[in-house]
Amino acid sequence: MRNIILTLAAFGLATTFALSFGANAAVKNISNQDAQQMQAMGSVSVSHVGGSPMAIRSELAHKAEKEGANGYLITELHQGSNWHATAQLYK
Repeated sequence: MRNIILTLAAFGLATTFALSFGANAAVKNISNQDAQQMQAMGSVSVSHVGGSPMAIRSELAHKAEKEGANGYLITELHQGSNWHATAQLYK
C-alpha cells in the first residue's frame, strides 16, 4: 500500500511539472531569423525581476502566452539592481 501511495505522489509531481513546463515551452524565445518567418503582433515588457536571465525569460514567456503569441524576440535587456526587458511578440 505504501508503494502505491509513493507511486501516486511521484506521478502527481511529474504531471504537475510536465504541465507547467509545457505551458512555458509553447511560447519560446526566437531568433532574428525565426522572426522573419513570423508575423509581428506587438510587444511586452517586464521590470523589477530579480534573479537570473531565466527568470526574465520565464516572465516574458508568461506575458507572451497571455497575449496569444507563439514566440518572442528580446529587443531590450538591462540589468541594474533588477532586470528589465522588452520583447517583440510573434505569431
